[in-house]
Amino acid sequence: MLRTFRKIALAGVSAAALMLPGAVSAAEGLVGIAMPTKTSARWIDDGNNMVKQFEAAGYTTDLQYADDDIPNQLAQIENMITKGVNVLVIAAIDGTTLSNALENAKAADIKVIAYDRLIRDTDAVDYYATFDNFKVGVEQAGSLVKGLKERFPDQKPWNVELFGGSPDDNNAFFFYDGAMSVIQPLIDDGSIAVVSGQMGMDKVGTLRWDPATAQARMDNLLSANYTDKQVHGVLSPYDGLSIGILSSLKGVGYGSGDMKMPIVTGQDAEVPSVKSMLADEQYATIFKDTRELAKVTVGMVNDMLEGKEPQVNDTETYNNGVKVIPSYLLQPVAVDKSNWEQILVGSGYYTKDQVE
Repeated sequence: MLRTFRKIALAGVSAAALMLPGAVSAAEGLVGIAMPTKTSARWIDDGNNMVKQFEAAGYTTDLQYADDDIPNQLAQIENMITKGVNVLVIAAIDGTTLSNALENAKAADIKVIAYDRLIRDTDAVDYYATFDNFKVGVEQAGSLVKGLKERFPDQKPWNVELFGGSPDDNNAFFFYDGAMSVIQPLIDDGSIAVVSGQMGMDKVGTLRWDPATAQARMDNLLSANYTDKQVHGVLSPYDGLSIGILSSLKGVGYGSGDMKMPIVTGQDAEVPSVKSMLADEQYATIFKDTRELAKVTVGMVNDMLEGKEPQVNDTETYNNGVKVIPSYLLQPVAVDKSNWEQILVGSGYYTKDQVE
């Protein structure tokens, strides 16, 4: 029988006395949370926010970070299954590697929520909680174009290079496709030139979202294509990559003398990148409020384990190769120097002291 939570509050009658056979009390409910890495502040915030909100709702949590090591994450998930968790919330390192482990979860009547990264090639995933990832890319490209118009109004075509996220992260393709829905028409009309010619996730992807890999690729792009011209913009899908890209650009003189800093985008509003924006280096980022994503996830767990249908707002977009996963998509917000305080401090996500 599916493990369920029964939250019963009747005057004069104890919850224990009314517990139905096979049900689990809220105090006994165990949620396994598998996060990919602690190298990004974003995932640390996700884990902390979920633990805080799950425990406030009466659940016990088992939070594990896998250090971007796939076998480690598999072992952690299998251990959670053995412990008898009621639900697994998983932000996968590689969304294609969990099929066998999740079949074991399904056999044990353990519900599975894919958290912000789609888990592919299995029917054991019940729901997906994430942001509108195509819109993330649209917003990134919108920020790129806005910055190019501001900083290089009389220089066309704008020379732009493209970076993608990790090819084993399904979101990376949505980010890239969203961005290209804005950028490709500008390439077609001659407003933007990708001088290196490197386009498509097979050429611009950055395995494991590694900043050092991005920095090394930017070094190569500059030495091979920009000895006699300047780069005006770089599409970067994540703040960690942006910092690496900026290091490469600064290393050859951008941001000093007559070499204006190119427009560099990002994602996750990490503190180093917000500080970089205030220093007029990184131009923009995308804010994704992980507190809200945690709230949605807790709501999904509550509903599932009480036998209710969780609230979703997308039942078409995310096909994991086996089935379309019912999803809840939150809205991303573009942030730059003009609105960072209103968005990041005004929402209580950061204090002003953290970023200034």
